[in-house]
Amino acid sequence: MIEKTFLGEFEQMVLLAILRIGDEAYAVPIRGEIEERAERRVSRGALYTTLERLEAKGFVESAMGSPTPERGGRSRRIYAVAAPGLEALENSRAAMANLWQGLDSVTDESR
Repeated sequence: MIEKTFLGEFEQMVLLAILRIGDEAYAVPIRGEIEERAERRVSRGALYTTLERLEAKGFVESAMGSPTPERGGRSRRIYAVAAPGLEALENSRAAMANLWQGLDSVTDESR
């Protein structure tokens, strides 16, 4: 059996936020996307640590964007999901779907 890579919950959120944002995915909008859509507070430290870890694993790639006047001429680090990151997202999604399969009656009873 081929070893699959799975992601933690927050790693999944970060990758999905990057995919949603697209070409302008840098830390501030990534954080905002997670906070808005997941209704979860995100510290800057947790986000940067996760981005660094995802990059070290080869799941995201980053590059410095062009300097902007509103940032005093400083560049932003722009992130993009790499092919291994997409594969890991799909593995995690499939695993969760398989685990949830057949549990509708159980979860409906608890409501």
